[in-house]
Amino acid sequence: MTDLAGRTALVTGGASGIGAECARKLAAQGAYVRVADVDEAGAKSLADEIGGEAWAVDLLNVEDLEHLRFDVDILVNNAGIQTVAPITEFDPIRFREIIMLMVEAPFLLIRAALPAMFEREFGRIINISSVHGLRASEFKVAYVTAKHALEGLSKVTSLEGGPHGVTSNCVNPGYVRTPLVENQIADQARIHNITEDEVLERVLLTESAIKRLVEPAEVASLVGWLSGADAAMVTGASYTMDGGWSAR
Repeated sequence: MTDLAGRTALVTGGASGIGAECARKLAAQGAYVRVADVDEAGAKSLADEIGGEAWAVDLLNVEDLEHLRFDVDILVNNAGIQTVAPITEFDPIRFREIIMLMVEAPFLLIRAALPAMFEREFGRIINISSVHGLRASEFKVAYVTAKHALEGLSKVTSLEGGPHGVTSNCVNPGYVRTPLVENQIADQARIHNITEDEVLERVLLTESAIKRLVEPAEVASLVGWLSGADAAMVTGASYTMDGGWSAR
């Protein structure tokens, strides 16, 4: 597939998990991909694999992004972190970090990318949200808050970008087989005082009609479609990929 030939893409959190699969998918469709990640070695390794380039960046340093401008056709806001704890025990510093990484940084990257997209009259903003952008779960106050905010950011971007050929959408997976989720399983087992196997059955997948984790490549497949010409009229949308969780 070469439907993205001549296009450039930037994927944050691109060194592993969903981001890595998105980078591979976009490259396979012909795009030149910049892999952005705090893990410099991981970003370079993947960039070498797909013929792209690495951008070693800590997106928590939001001041460094305030005056940034760059020229890309596709921006995938994927970088994220998670902490599982009751509100009464949630570290305020950690709360702010999650909001900065998952709301403020995407805002600043969108702000940096839009001028060139507007000039070219083409752009694809794809925000990796979550079913938690549409639903809430206890013990995840910062993550749920951030993902709900990302939904709003994406919709405003779709309205401002539409007249200029720029679309903005969210992809909303359930629990994806990534290191982030694997780490969560241990945290949830501790909080609920159950085994890690029980976490999958009784906590993570209890609301899903399809009782398995989402695979990163499945998320990347949707990102690839949203990046192409066939999705030109798709904007302001939130695409659930949650095994039926949000159908309840």
